[in-house]
Parts: sequence; structure tokens; C-alpha cells
Amino acid sequence: MNRNKLLIQYFERHDGTTPSTRLNKHEKMAASAFHFFRGTAPLMYSDIFDGVIDLPASVYDIPVTMIMGDCHTSNFGFLSEEGSHGETLVFTPNDFDDACVGHAIWDIFRFLVSLNLAQQAGLDVKESTDSMNIKQKPAVLAERIPHAQSEFLAHYVATCEASLRGENNSQSALTDFDKDHILHKRWQKGLQRLVGGSAFNVKSTLAKDVELTSVPLRFKADPLKFEPIHNDIKANLLEQFRPYVDDDIIDCVERLDAGTGSNHLKRFYLLVGPKDLNTPELYHIIEVKQQTLAAPLHYFKDLSPINRLNHAHLTVNCQRQMQRRPDLIIDDALWQGVHWLVRSRHHARVGIDPEHITLGKRAAEKNGFEQYAKSCAQVLAYAHMRGDRRSMTYQEHCITTLPPLFTALVSKANQYAKQVNEDWELFKALRK
Repeated sequence: MNRNKLLIQYFERHDGTTPSTRLNKHEKMAASAFHFFRGTAPLMYSDIFDGVIDLPASVYDIPVTMIMGDCHTSNFGFLSEEGSHGETLVFTPNDFDDACVGHAIWDIFRFLVSLNLAQQAGLDVKESTDSMNIKQKPAVLAERIPHAQSEFLAHYVATCEASLRGENNSQSALTDFDKDHILHKRWQKGLQRLVGGSAFNVKSTLAKDVELTSVPLRFKADPLKFEPIHNDIKANLLEQFRPYVDDDIIDCVERLDAGTGSNHLKRFYLLVGPKDLNTPELYHIIEVKQQTLAAPLHYFKDLSPINRLNHAHLTVNCQRQMQRRPDLIIDDALWQGVHWLVRSRHHARVGIDPEHITLGKRAAEKNGFEQYAKSCAQVLAYAHMRGDRRSMTYQEHCITTLPPLFTALVSKANQYAKQVNEDWELFKALRK
């Protein structure tokens, strides 16, 4: 099948339409090959299934574990453990919408590809911006990509080796970064957004979405971000989800145009807190999000009986297993015949865009790009290793299997990055 036809069939199956100029998700994906990659996670699994991506057979000897499913450079970041009111800020995988039981190599390979695409996306930002400040920043050059990819692989294995030596365990996490690290400034931002932090009333998720001076508190009137809910649906929503939260639901809205891969799925925000108090620190936001089938499971259905759980329940199970201290509010619900994920919106959430790790002196001249790859490798290994807390079998297989394949994996990842770029160009040409 030629690639044009394959892409048309892919989008008809997964997005319910051919490539379109009218779909918000497709508009976001047209911005860069990186955004296209983010919005088409199942396509990679289709290419693995069809042999377009030919990974070394030995990687499948590594025991299956809980995986992210959509692992890329922007699905890592800072958040407060245990949800909105957690006191510890960690750097960690932050998106489990496509999580399932699967092959860890899928996460590893997808991240390697994303390093290549993130470098391109950073250059695109530099070249397209009107900001002279950004235009003048040095950028990570393409020749650095294989080194960052090799550093990622080596540090992933080193984290597994450290586990065998007893130097980390299921309670290990990355919680601080020195001044020379690429993540130091974003870590500081996260700390300031925690409850009690200096920027909580300005930059926290709560402050960005909620009118903190209104009585009672309510979501901001932002027609590009939020849509009011019809009174009948609102009453039903409140009745359905009140048992899932720890306080009263003060307000609720439909969230518009969020995410990339899940941009087309319905989601609602609930403002939760005590009805008779107006202290912002006592409030938090709960997201109720429609869940769909995890990306790998469109093409690989029989890896584990666990994957037969409904979509939202599977996400909950995987997130609980892969995180050190899971959100206190994370659950699934059946409402209006659809499975929904119920989870905290972290006050201190700080994400990572390609330009954060590819532009500036620290990224381009002080090995910041490689630093970021290594940090992601470490926390991804932690998450994967938590899939089996009874033995070291997973770590042992990674240590013996992966090192001889580093060169081949880097080469295959960069070959596939070229395919992603070609697909992106086809996608843009096909949009109507």
C-alpha cells in the first residue's frame, strides 16, 4: 500500500476524517513534524506491526512491563506527587493516556525518535518567531542528536545497573537539579507554583484557570479554553462525580482544545473545595476526561490480560504502578455509556516544550540537550522497573540485551524520524 493511501486510512480510522483543515487536532499537527508525531502515536505501532520499523528481535526478550505508550520529550515534566496538594515536586513521565502493558523498547524507541524531531522543532521556533530574544539564542545542532540518543540509552541501562546494586528502588525519584542543569530553571518554576510557593496565586494551574478573587471561586470566562455546560448536563455531572472528590464541586466547565493526541476527546474541569471558605489554597481542579484505546493496543491486543480492562481503568492501573506516589484522586467512571478518567490537575505542573531543551546557551553549549535526555532516561527506567517490584528480572534483561544494540537503535530511530517528516509533508498536502 502506498503511503498516501495508508495515511488516509489511518486518519479515517483514528480521527474519523481524512486530513482536515477544520479539525483543531490536525491544525496543531500541521505545525511541525514533532507535533505530527505527538498526534499520531498509533501510527508508530502500525509501522511496527507492518515491519516498516524493524526493531532487533532480541529486544522482545525483555519482559513486558507497564509502559507510557506515547513516550516523547514533551511527555515528561514537573508535577507535585499525590496530586494538587502534594508537597514534593518531581520530574517524571506526566502523560499516561496511552499507558498499557507492553514492550519497554516501544517507549525507548519512541523517545529516541522524538529527540530528533524536538531538535527540528526548536529550530522551527527560532526561525519562525518575531522575538529577537529567541532568534538570537544558539540552537542545538543536528549532529548532536545521535550523541543525545546514545546518552539516553546508556543512562537508561546505568539506572538498571544501579538498581541491581541497591542504589535505587521503587521509591526513587528525581527531586532536585543543580544550577548547571538544563532543568534547573523549570524546577524552580515548579517549586514556586506549589501551595505556599511565591507564584501560587499567579502561575499555578489553579491561578491560570480560576478567578481567585471571586466569591465563590469560579472558572475564568475564556471562550477559547472553556465552554459553559448546559444546566441539565451540569446537574447530572455534579451528581455523578461528587462521590469521587474530597469536597464540594463549586463550579464546572467543559475544557476546549486541550492536548494534541487526545484533542478530539471530551473533557470537563471540576473546581473542588469547601463551599463556605474562599481560601484558594484549599481548592483544586479535577479533570474528567474521556478515554480511548491506548495507542499500542490498536495493533497489539494480546500482550497481557490486564490490557482487557476498560480504557480508563487501564490508565488508572498503569499510572498507579508507574508513579512513585500516585495522585490521591485518580479513578475511572462510567457515565453516559462512556468510560471517563478522573484525575487531579497538578497546581505545580511544569511542562517541557522542544525550545526549552534545544535553544539557549545551556542547551546548545553546555550539554543541556544531553542532560535532558539522561534525566528522562532515568525516570523512564524508574517507571518501567516499577512494573515488577518482586524481582530484578527486568533490569537483568535490559543490562544484557540493550548495550549491543545502541548503535542500531539510534540508526533506526533517525531513519524513522525521516519517515515521520515525509508523513508530515504528505499530511499537510492531503489536508482539505
